[in-house]
Amino acid sequence: MDSFLKAKQYSFLLLKFRLRSEKELEERLKGKKFGLDIIRQTIAFLKEKKFLDDHIFARSWIESRLKKPLGLARLRQELKLKGIDSKIIEAQLEEAKKDYSEEETVLRLAKERLGKLKGIDAQKAKQRVYGYLLRRGFSGRAIIEAIEQLC
Repeated sequence: MDSFLKAKQYSFLLLKFRLRSEKELEERLKGKKFGLDIIRQTIAFLKEKKFLDDHIFARSWIESRLKKPLGLARLRQELKLKGIDSKIIEAQLEEAKKDYSEEETVLRLAKERLGKLKGIDAQKAKQRVYGYLLRRGFSGRAIIEAIEQLC
């Protein structure tokens, strides 16, 4: 069996589980010791047949990660690590913002988190909530506003 066919089959196996970015797929194919020409040929084939598209990948990634929920800053960082172009990231995040309010999400999460920290000193509870939300990628401004609103 020739290398191109093996690379395509491996790529389809990976894509069967979840969408991938071009960079992710390229890295996985490199890991399997496929040559650079075979990798380029495989990626070109998959893009041509619409099995590989960074726009669709970014949209799907954002939709799934907002359900966690995570902040837009974290999503931006994750997509950069996956090799998605900055223009694609910003376009998809702008699209996602139409149906998503970071402020409402932060307020809801802060309220839930503060509810779990009832017996703790108020200042320490605020710090913990702030740290928790910041690690999830929410903006500091939105977190501070939510904490001030709740306290």
